[in-house]
Amino acid sequence: MSLTSFLQVFAGVGLFLYGIKLLSEALQFLAGDRMRQLIGTLTRTPMRGVFIGALVTILIQSSSGVTVMTVSFVNAGLMSLAQAIGVIMGANIGTTVTAQIIAFKIKDIALPFIGMGALVAVFGRSRNQRYFGNGMVGFGLIFLGMQTMEGAMYFLRDHKDLFLTLSYHPLLGVLAGTVITMLVQSSAATIGLTMAMASQGLLSLDAAIPIILGDNIGTTITAVIAAMGTNRSAQQAAAAHVLFNVIGVLLFMLGLPLFKMAVAHTATDIGRQLANAHTMFNMVNTVLFLPFVRPFAKLVARIIPAPPPPASYDPIYLDRKLINVSTAAAVGAVKDELTHMGEITLAMSRLVRKAYKNYSEDMESRFANMEKGVNNLNKAISKYAAEIWQKRIPDSLSTELAGYVSAAGDFERIGDHYENLLELSAFKVSNSVSFTPQADIEFWDMYTTVDEAVMNAVGAVATDDMQQVNKVLNELEDAIDNKEREYRKNHIARINAQECDPERGVIFADVLSNLERIGDHTHNIVLVVRDFLEGDHRDRGPQKK
Repeated sequence: MSLTSFLQVFAGVGLFLYGIKLLSEALQFLAGDRMRQLIGTLTRTPMRGVFIGALVTILIQSSSGVTVMTVSFVNAGLMSLAQAIGVIMGANIGTTVTAQIIAFKIKDIALPFIGMGALVAVFGRSRNQRYFGNGMVGFGLIFLGMQTMEGAMYFLRDHKDLFLTLSYHPLLGVLAGTVITMLVQSSAATIGLTMAMASQGLLSLDAAIPIILGDNIGTTITAVIAAMGTNRSAQQAAAAHVLFNVIGVLLFMLGLPLFKMAVAHTATDIGRQLANAHTMFNMVNTVLFLPFVRPFAKLVARIIPAPPPPASYDPIYLDRKLINVSTAAAVGAVKDELTHMGEITLAMSRLVRKAYKNYSEDMESRFANMEKGVNNLNKAISKYAAEIWQKRIPDSLSTELAGYVSAAGDFERIGDHYENLLELSAFKVSNSVSFTPQADIEFWDMYTTVDEAVMNAVGAVATDDMQQVNKVLNELEDAIDNKEREYRKNHIARINAQECDPERGVIFADVLSNLERIGDHTHNIVLVVRDFLEGDHRDRGPQKK
């Protein structure tokens, strides 16, 4: 190959890649967060995941983008491994549309598309118009790049012997496809280059199909890179992508003669045959694996086992990369972090319960770590929410986010009241103060009711359970208020009857007050969930302090 031909191929690949980039960025902008929200919310089953993964990849013309989104969702805890595998399968199918498009012989429209697109991009008044123009330029550059590569390949027809080796050694073809795709990080570019070589007679169908198969292995490098520095679940999703494609290629290599025969009968043009080979591989591979997604997910989890989650008081779900991937998913991450915050307050409650039964000094340091964690999570959620609000998000999503930030403040205040209760317990022990038998019964009765309210509030946030919301609003809140009034009245009666000395009386009154305030904050938290579930974004009125 002369230097001129090499530079022409290099330029063709560059034009092709830049065209793909422009088209993908334009489609992603025009599609907005709606496409990303589809991945985050409509992938509950593997079958749905396949459909949504394929649809979104077709619409935004970027399987890599969909893969990165998926890994980010898994890392944030918004998607299970089985759901992620379904989306990845769908993305593999969706990306074959690019190959089908470039197989069309419509190179004559390349320059008109570039010209018209450039005019729209430069003179468009709105941002949408300018992105639409960029998309047109990208579409034209894809075919101009193909035309440039094919022109360079024309001069290599006298050196066909250089490429005959690939026909006799298909594994070399698989390796070539894998390495090239890893280097350029674009399966479409590898397929385009292979089509250009095949169209000039440099590659036979026998030599080109293994390259296409290798391309499907090389494209998994994007998922691997995206999973670097993430948690074990996200790494499992990337590993599943690699294993899925590698196992598929191995199976097709075993039946390579039959596969070549089937592909040869799908079209007469070799470019279309290669596009069909790409589509057939990914569709058949998905059909074979789909019934076994959950067992496959378990296998991957055994290969890359997740360590037992530590008792972490640091943010777990607030992945800043997620904000640029999907603001809807980022709001979902705030909800998950809010649940994490609620779980810490439940741990606080359990520790305080133990303190009132059998206090020990080490409980104070353990509680201090929890209290610090809750305070840090409240600040982290507020900061993360502020970053989300800097993006363009729908009003409904903004209102939902505001509710979660408010609820985080309520969980933080619950933690403060548990801290007060622990301090009162320590004071009881250090001053040898005990409640009267009746006061002790009343304390545990009210504590149990408040504890139930906190558990239902945390459960309502975690699962959007209206039953738990109503449990707090219609039953537990009134029960807490009624018990606080009744037990305070009984307490005053005991003091007047001199059954309780003033020192014990002050402690018991403070305990009742803190428990009642915790109940008020659970009321505020479940109101956030109720308004979200009912789609009621009006002002909820004054909250309980």
